[in-house]
Amino acid sequence: MIQIAILGLGTVGTGVAKVVAENARQIERKLGEPLQVKAILVRRFKDGPYRQLMTDDFRRIEEDEDIRVVVETIGGVEAAYEYTKRALNAGKHVVTANKQLVAEKGCELLALAQRKNVSYLFEASVGGGIPVLHPLTQCMAANRIDEVYGILNGTTNYILTRMVRTGAFFSDALREAQAKGYAEADPTADVEGIDAGRKICILADLAFGRQIEPETVPMEGISKLSLRDVKIAQRAGYRIKLLGRAVRLPGGGRTAYVAPHFIPGENPIASVEDVFNAVVIRGNATGDVMFYGKGAGELPTASACVADVMECLQQSPRREEIGWSPESEGFEDPSRLETRHYFRIEGSLTDAAMAFGQVEVLSEDGETAFLTEPLSGQDAVRQSRQLNVLACMRVLD
Repeated sequence: MIQIAILGLGTVGTGVAKVVAENARQIERKLGEPLQVKAILVRRFKDGPYRQLMTDDFRRIEEDEDIRVVVETIGGVEAAYEYTKRALNAGKHVVTANKQLVAEKGCELLALAQRKNVSYLFEASVGGGIPVLHPLTQCMAANRIDEVYGILNGTTNYILTRMVRTGAFFSDALREAQAKGYAEADPTADVEGIDAGRKICILADLAFGRQIEPETVPMEGISKLSLRDVKIAQRAGYRIKLLGRAVRLPGGGRTAYVAPHFIPGENPIASVEDVFNAVVIRGNATGDVMFYGKGAGELPTASACVADVMECLQQSPRREEIGWSPESEGFEDPSRLETRHYFRIEGSLTDAAMAFGQVEVLSEDGETAFLTEPLSGQDAVRQSRQLNVLACMRVLD
């Protein structure tokens, strides 16, 4: 009998307990012996099917030599960081879905796991149930990764889908997402791009092999997005999506950011709707490879956690090394990137042409919406200074 512990009994923690119980036969067949949840750390005891497993004393888990893997589903950094360090120091494998902890402390925790000859795995921290990190670090290991981008937050994608399908304003679509349980009462991390920002940091760390500090990554959400721009994009054959992007720059630098983008309709990621996520990895040998599926939710995320648990146990004594250097040099401002830009201005086509030269007009009715030729973000800002800009975003080509 293999025994594990779960830290936290929220959505993901409950899902992990369910997956272990409901898929017991398949798990046992692959591991060669049964897998059992022995303890669940909680702040408050409550009645339910897991009442007999609950404890509020982490030392019971830390000092129990029969517990081989700890699944951290608390979220946040402070308590999760402390418990993760203690579990690793006790010689236990740790699995997590905690994107904030991995983005901020992952490099340190991976190094600690290596010293203790155990594993620290976090497939569920990006994309929920979508397998992304393992393919990135293993299946595409022979590639130089030049870019990773994607729809990394299902809440914002649901809101944008409702704005396109029903013509709902952002505020109305957000209330609908909250009513369906897709958005939290405080949706800031989702709608302001923070959640997607943490995930793109993890992807960039693994893709480029160096630490990217989350505080250096510009994160722009969709809270200021106008329904007018959504409709203009749709009429012109584009879709607006909130993307996290990490790009290898000429000369070896790297950059990352989160922002809404105009996406041509023929790009497969443009058709990803509702709460679904999609991640595109561009390798110099493979070209673009896309991963698609539910990026959150109780069972999809729990499935990824339990798969990591099984990988910890199947490796002897631990899985092949993953991680990245703590060095953060080489991160550059994403305004260096050259792309086409979308602008909506209060002014005429003449005003647009005087500022940018040749442009592609999308709409003229008192305001002018247009696409520029490729230019850097810095040049886009400089050339638009004399215009009354109502909206601006990058185009994903």
